[in-house]
Parts: sequence; structure tokens; C-alpha cells
Amino acid sequence: MRIYLDHNATSPLRETARKAMLAAWELSGNASSVHAEGRQAHALLDDAREAVARALGAIAPMVVFTSGGSESNNLALKGAPVRRLIVSAVEHPSVLEAAQASGKHVDVVPVDGLGIVDLFALDQLLARGPKALVSVMLANNETGVIEPLRDVVAVAHKHGSLVHCDAVQAFGKIAVNFGLLGVDTLSVSAHKLGGPLGSGALVIRDGLALYPLIHGGGQELRRRAGTENIAAISGFAAAAQEKILEIKSLRNHLESGLEGAVIFGAEAERLPNTSCFAVPGLTAETALMALDLAGFAVSSGSACSSGKVAKSHVLAAMGVKPDLAGSAIRVSLGWTTTAQEIEQFISAWAKLIARRKAA
Repeated sequence: MRIYLDHNATSPLRETARKAMLAAWELSGNASSVHAEGRQAHALLDDAREAVARALGAIAPMVVFTSGGSESNNLALKGAPVRRLIVSAVEHPSVLEAAQASGKHVDVVPVDGLGIVDLFALDQLLARGPKALVSVMLANNETGVIEPLRDVVAVAHKHGSLVHCDAVQAFGKIAVNFGLLGVDTLSVSAHKLGGPLGSGALVIRDGLALYPLIHGGGQELRRRAGTENIAAISGFAAAAQEKILEIKSLRNHLESGLEGAVIFGAEAERLPNTSCFAVPGLTAETALMALDLAGFAVSSGSACSSGKVAKSHVLAAMGVKPDLAGSAIRVSLGWTTTAQEIEQFISAWAKLIARRKAA
């Protein structure tokens, strides 16, 4: 029986989300229609928007439903009413590439050896030019390192700039409160917390107008045209109401059994489910193949490289040497993970290391 330990890529669909989707599929109305069937669909949409907003410490009109985190990040960066973008060096590709494709001036702010954004460098960049949108993720998808978002907001707002937060990996794993963070926009995605693929949201501060990416109908208060996917949104809302994962003890136990491994970002505050580590000389490709054959689904980092074991821009930005970065493995736990599965992984890892030593 296979063991799934790649929840940062996507987390298996929760039963609550599945049931909510099945119920929504029974409806035949379009949420924009005024007849009874349309009103039923619209009521589900309203309930889902309220549930997601409540889970994020926002109010319902701030929530724009999208197809996922990538679209939300693109809308936040390309639609921001600024001519300049500042992004951290460890952002997700959907932020880094959206910034480059935006037609706006882009600056990259460095991080330290733990992957934490350099606030002094950010302050210097903001002082050099006009109002900007600063994009810093709440938690890194590869290392799990949590960024000091409230400090980022304080620096940016001092210069009259906006802040976008990619909270895709954080939501469902730690408390994410839009109001307490103080950001202007925030992205989340359903499939990272046990909701369906293809659904996400962008939370937009009240009073902030973004230029839409998709034009057409008046859906989502004219911020994102297109008939809403009521079933996926209902599943998203159900997953968003689940309790935050309490699995830090499992992650710590996992890391205690990683013989000879270097754990990236170990001294920083991290997500309770994420371990990114490497054994010098053991390439990620070799380890992934061996673990897959042993029945474990893990990753070499981001799951956004078309199935390739690609170089990590995150580890490079942290100053990790290329040879060690090329050995990086990411294990990410989730709502299905058990203590027994962690024991089995530790055993499989020990056998892999023993074979390597004997070779």
C-alpha cells in the first residue's frame, strides 16, 4: 500500500468537500440567473463565500473566487494599480513569472540563509522609486519557512505601497487572518488543504480596485468574469472550515530519523507539516526513484515544473551550494498522515542510506 507524503503539491480530497460537491452537482441553475434554480445556485455561492471569508478573517465581499492560487497571484500582481512590483527571491513561480509578464518594473528583494526576506533591503528598494506592490509569501512551498508578513507590511505601508501575500501553502496548516496580517491582497487555493483542484480565491482589501484579468460578465462584482464553478467552490468552502492541522510532532519525529540529512530552514519558524532536507552526494532524482519504488510519494521541491526534478531557485536564493541543493527532498504531511506512516518512511530512508553506504 502506497504512502502519500506530498501534501504541499496537492492534498487528497476530504470527505466533507466531496459531499459538498456532490450536493452542488445536483443543482442545475446558473448563479447569475434570476429564476428559482439560479437563486439556489446563488445561495450556495453566497454561503461558500461567507465560509471562506470567515476562515480567513475577512468579510464576504472581499473574496473573489478564482481557478486557484496561480490565477489569484496573477490577478493580484497584474491587476494592482501600480507601475512597480517588488517580489521576494523565494516566491512561487506563479508570482515570479507573473511579475515578469506584467509589463511593470520588477525588483527582487533577497533573503537570508534561512530564506527570510531581508527587510532592510526591502526598505531600500521601496525608498528608491514610486509606489509599488510588494509580494511576499506567508510560507514557502519548498522549505515551509514562514515569512514576517506583519513586518513586511509595516515597511511597505510606511512608503505608501501595497502588499500581496501568497498564502496558498499556509492556509489550513497555520492560522491565516487577513485582517491581522494587514496585507492588501491574499491568495489561497482549495487543493492544498483537501479541497478540489481548480478552485481558489483572492481576498482584496475593501476599497482597493484591481484591473481584471478576465473580461465578460459581471460575476464576482466584475472582478473576475465567467460562470462560477459552484461545485468546486462548495468543496473549497467545506475544506476551509476544517480544523488546522496539528502534526508538528509527526514532522519533528520524521526529522529526528533522517540520518545524515541537512534540514533547510531548520532554525526558522516553519509550517508544521513541511521538511526539506538533503544528504550530500545523494541526488534528489536517485532518492525520489528509490522512495517511489518503496511506495512513498514525496517531492524534490515545488510541484510546478511539469514533473521534472528541476533546480530550486528557493535554495539558490538561500545560498545553498548547487551540489547540496540538487539533493533536496521535500516531505509534506497532511490530514491523511499517520504516525505509522512516519515510522515506515523513517525505516525506508534508513535502508536507502544503508544501501548507499554499502555501494
